[in-house]
Amino acid sequence: MGEVRVLIVDDQEPFRRAIAAVVSETDGFVVVASISSGEEALLAVPRLRPSLVLMDVNLPGIDGIEATRRITRDADPPVVVLLSTYDREEFDLSGCGAASYLAKASFGPDILTDAWARRHRPEC
Repeated sequence: MGEVRVLIVDDQEPFRRAIAAVVSETDGFVVVASISSGEEALLAVPRLRPSLVLMDVNLPGIDGIEATRRITRDADPPVVVLLSTYDREEFDLSGCGAASYLAKASFGPDILTDAWARRHRPEC
């Protein structure tokens, strides 16, 4: 597996730091940026060309679901994995383009590598 370039998008700095630590400690994954909004994600994806975007669902302004829709419409989009503290059933994820939805509470190296391995079999 080549290096997986990861963009982290979450409005909570402590969670961005925690996710960045998990990504950095997971073999084959590297953080290319950590940002706080959907608007920033829309600008960062074409510039940074991440392989994987870890996107919080609840963001101020453009939320993670809408940002994911916009990012995944582009040619050759990155894989987007949505993250939240809420249950998946609380959101309408149909057609948003995300590869999967993960609970923040269970996020760790094994969950990250599993989500990447399943990227071609979208759950959302």
